[in-house]
Amino acid sequence: MAKIRNLLVLAAAALVFWHFYGDTLQHSGVQGVTEHISSDIETISENPQVRQIADTIGQGFDYLSDQFLTGQEDPDPPQETAEQPDLQEPSEQSFSIHNIEIGDERTTVEEQAGEPQRSTLNEYGIEWVAYHENYQNFFMAAYDEQNRVAGLYTNQDLLSSQAGISMESKREEVQTAVNEEPLEAIRKGFVRYQINSEGEYDTYSINNNYVTIFYDEHENNTVTAIQIVTEEMEQEKEKYFAQPSAELNEGFAYQLFDLTNAARVVHGLAPLTWQENLQQTAEDHSIDMAENNYFSHTNPDGESPFDRMEEDDIVFRLAGENLAAGQPSSIFAHEGLMNSLGHRENKLHEGFEALAVGIAFNEESQPYYTENYMAQ
Repeated sequence: MAKIRNLLVLAAAALVFWHFYGDTLQHSGVQGVTEHISSDIETISENPQVRQIADTIGQGFDYLSDQFLTGQEDPDPPQETAEQPDLQEPSEQSFSIHNIEIGDERTTVEEQAGEPQRSTLNEYGIEWVAYHENYQNFFMAAYDEQNRVAGLYTNQDLLSSQAGISMESKREEVQTAVNEEPLEAIRKGFVRYQINSEGEYDTYSINNNYVTIFYDEHENNTVTAIQIVTEEMEQEKEKYFAQPSAELNEGFAYQLFDLTNAARVVHGLAPLTWQENLQQTAEDHSIDMAENNYFSHTNPDGESPFDRMEEDDIVFRLAGENLAAGQPSSIFAHEGLMNSLGHRENKLHEGFEALAVGIAFNEESQPYYTENYMAQ
């Protein structure tokens, strides 16, 4: 009886696929179906009227692929859980991350967190130094010329504060605990740069630091990340956007990659691998958008992300693309994408195995970010 029921379910799923994608299946086989599902989900994911159709089709394909796709490796076994630090209330500053505070020496940081995993240039002209254990206990620190902590960031449960703010705090609780209004602008020289957060984050001036607290709109506006930079560090960046360079391009790309993996680990997913042969595809699209002043998954030649991947001889069975533009750093780009449901689903898609990020800057130094996800 169970076998008959499974056959009926399988037949029903096949009929759904044939109804929507019969021509593609007949012409191109399973890979063609995968490509069009990815494209359609990207296109219609924000439309609530067809949301259930997209989800049903996606689930149907997952079922069919489990039954018929052969030669696929088993999923990676769950990674070992790293021991979380015993978080203490900060002694000098209002906030600490991984029991590290602004002003601590680098030697102190690395006694607690171990050797860094990556160092990349950030928008402040210094490096974000990333610490983690296979993306567990992930945070980044920036150091001044005296090798003291001048910046901190995390999107994991490593936050402590004197006011009792944690990653479980809601936005209204944070605002009450801070007991002051978020900044509306940051002045640099004679220019005031307006902060238009649309409720996704608040920036405060606390203890001569700029503290930006990000909120997860899909988790009841609880704290999802925090960035702390000294006022001196912020003021050394003369304009809203940093001066473009090859080093900053690379820094933004790897930072966005690391931030995505750290978020995946929080949600119980395996980290993605860096897909080197896909990186140029992603960067080329960012360059095209920056140079030709457009923002779209479809380029002026009418090519979709999947067309561009195939043109570059990228072999995939599942793929997706996220775009962002105008955010001053990968941190702000990542947090914004996580608050957009369709983009969030790409970042947290359990079927993806690899990611490549491409960055380009336009004439006004505004960055364009392209994330290309795939599974082979």
